[in-house]
Amino acid sequence: MTAAQFLIALLSIAVALSAIMAGAWLVQQRSGNSGWVDTIWTFGLGAVGLASALAPFHAIGSRQIVAALMIAIWASRLGLHIAQRSAGITDDPRYAEMARQWGTDAPRQMFWLLQKQAWVTIPLALAVFLAAHQPAPLFRVQDVAALVVMAAAIVGEGVADRQLRAFKEDPNNKGRVCDTGLWSLSRHPNYFFEWLGWLAYPLLAIDLTGAYGWGWLALLAPACMYWLLVYVSGIPPLEAHMLRSRGPAFRDYQARTSAFFPLPPGR
Repeated sequence: MTAAQFLIALLSIAVALSAIMAGAWLVQQRSGNSGWVDTIWTFGLGAVGLASALAPFHAIGSRQIVAALMIAIWASRLGLHIAQRSAGITDDPRYAEMARQWGTDAPRQMFWLLQKQAWVTIPLALAVFLAAHQPAPLFRVQDVAALVVMAAAIVGEGVADRQLRAFKEDPNNKGRVCDTGLWSLSRHPNYFFEWLGWLAYPLLAIDLTGAYGWGWLALLAPACMYWLLVYVSGIPPLEAHMLRSRGPAFRDYQARTSAFFPLPPGR
């Protein structure tokens, strides 16, 4: 890959993600339901990643197809799950609390918040591009490992989502904190498996022989996702909401359950 090709891909990804999140802002303003923001983000990232993987810098090969399928399957599963969830709520409590704090300046602040989300999403789409255009032939040992990691991530996140949905649908659990199944090992197992999936792209992209130096930049994807989930838009606002709505029950859950990585429960 030449420096010019890399810069073209980087610029195209940045512009596309910025436009997608501007569209998400319009939907949020018109509908009043900020839950659709995450739906659009997921499908938008999936579309940009798919286009990046299949970018015609050279003849489409098996590695490009594998990377394209990985991002397409990820976006389809997660996007449909979030869309189903968003259709059943009036607003996302995380964004709603931000809007309340912003007051009359909420529309402008929300627009720039979503643009920031677009900018920090660039490393994710870029990792798909770098993995797809790695010139080494498929299948190396680490390529197989990448497929195993992605499969585990998609299945694990799907199981966590189904367990939480089943817990919420049981009327006997109203007002309680889900602490069964994967949720007994981590307070956010869905976030953990989401992060795990982004480790697959560096495995596909990195060439340990040094022949493809661009591949190391794919490590920015899991690093960025970890930062977002653990410190920015994932755990902090969600746990603040849970503390407001569940109080002592959630504090007890925090005391005995790992925040992110699945670990045996205990104080």
